[in-house]
Amino acid sequence: NPMYELFDEISAIMLEYDVTYSLGDGLRPGCLADASDEAQFAELDVLGELVVRARAAGVQVMVEGPGHVPFDQIEMNVKRQQEVCDGAPFYVLGPIVSDVFPGYDHITSTIGATAAAYAGASFLCYVTPSEHLALPTPEDVKAGCIAYKIAAHAADVARGIPGARDWDDRMSDARANFEWEKQFQLAFDSDTARDIRSRDLDTDVDYCSMCGHDWCAMRINKELKDRTDHFSEPGLVTSVNQSKTEDPPKT
Repeated sequence: NPMYELFDEISAIMLEYDVTYSLGDGLRPGCLADASDEAQFAELDVLGELVVRARAAGVQVMVEGPGHVPFDQIEMNVKRQQEVCDGAPFYVLGPIVSDVFPGYDHITSTIGATAAAYAGASFLCYVTPSEHLALPTPEDVKAGCIAYKIAAHAADVARGIPGARDWDDRMSDARANFEWEKQFQLAFDSDTARDIRSRDLDTDVDYCSMCGHDWCAMRINKELKDRTDHFSEPGLVTSVNQSKTEDPPKT
C-alpha cells in the first residue's frame, strides 16, 4: 500500500501545502455485527501510530470512526479512539444504532451521533434518508444536515459549551410571551416552522392548536400571573396590610 509505504514522503507534501490528514478507517463496521471487533481495533492501533508520525512531521491530523455501533458501545469506542490516537479529533459517520430502518437512517444515525458527540467526538458526518438505498436527493441532503445540526447542538448543550444553550433560552422566552415572529426568526428552519404554524392558525394569536385557546398552559399561566401582579401593587398591598392591623368590628 503506497499510502503506508510512502507515508513520510506524503507527510512532507502535506506540510508544504498545509493540508490536514483525515485518516480513514477501511475496516469500520458496516453493520452492528461488525462493531468493536478485532479487525476494527487492530486498524485503530495503526491509525494511532500514523497520528504520531503525522504530528512528528508537523502535519495536522484527524481520525475517521465507525458507522454502525450499538448504542451501548458508542462511548467506549470514542474513549478508546481518544486514548489510542492521543486525542486526535474524531470524525464519525453517525454511528447508526440499528440496521432495520432503511429510509430513516438520518434518524438512526442522529441518535448515535448525539451520543458520540457527547462522549467527545469532534466532527459528525451526516447521513441521509437514502443511506443504503440510493443516491440522496437535495431534499435528502437537507433532512440529513438538519438532523445532524440537531445532534451537534444537543451535544453542545449537554456538554455545557459556553453560549450553546442561549439560543434555546431565547426561544423559551419567545414561546412564553407568544412572540411568534421571534420564534420563527430563532427557528433553525424558519420556513418549515412558519409553514406548519400557518396550517391551523394565524401567527398572532396567544395559543397554538395543540391545546387550543381554553387549555393553553402558557396563556393560563400568563393570565394568573397578571392577576397576581395586580394584587402586589404597592397601594393595594398597603390597603390590605392596614385592614389586617385594624381592630375587628365588634358584634
